[in-house]
Amino acid sequence: MDRMLVVVFPNEGKAYEGKKALQQLDGEGSITVYAYAVLTKNADGTATVKQGDDVGPMGTLLGTSFGTLIGALGGPAGMAVGAAVGMAAGSTVDLNKARVGSDFIDDVQKALSPKKVALIAEIEEEWTTPVDTRMEAIGGTVFRRALSEVKDKVDDEDVSAMKADLAQMKAEHAKAQADRKAKLQDKINQLDSKIQAQLQRAKERHEETQRQAQEKVKILKAKAAAAKAKAS
Repeated sequence: MDRMLVVVFPNEGKAYEGKKALQQLDGEGSITVYAYAVLTKNADGTATVKQGDDVGPMGTLLGTSFGTLIGALGGPAGMAVGAAVGMAAGSTVDLNKARVGSDFIDDVQKALSPKKVALIAEIEEEWTTPVDTRMEAIGGTVFRRALSEVKDKVDDEDVSAMKADLAQMKAEHAKAQADRKAKLQDKINQLDSKIQAQLQRAKERHEETQRQAQEKVKILKAKAAAAKAKAS
């Protein structure tokens, strides 16, 4: 199952121990790691992704759920982002792209108090014990959430509801007097614009999900090829 993983540590040294353990678990085949980064919560409430930190094979993809989560954990005060992470500081975060619930982000933010450090990763794992055991032994607090596709269903329902309203307005417009027609037409235009914008956002999210899936397949094939070469 693909999951977003955040492990909060008391300091940077422990976080890098956690990152090393995560890489070891990936090498052992216990999990598959697609992206990772180390984020420090500063005393002033901002967050910093460590400059030059290795963010893994998917870490530089713009607009991914991984990148969006990093932006969300930066908090309302903004964040300073290392050059290794391709994300604009201070940009507006679309939580829908994170593919995890806002409650998950809230829980992590509560634990990620100033001067604490988070190891953030997008992983595939079949069971939670390997990661939990290693991270808890280092002193980390583990948060995880399966990546969700539920938002697509919500989008479809929202668009269907708006289309029903639009059909009703058009029916009223056809029977309305001239003075009422103009007002109805304004509402029709506004609602139609919202529908088109919603459809465009849904299309972009779908395309991004497809792109991430293709990148993950490439990563898995590369790992399989490396393992085969090592065994031969």
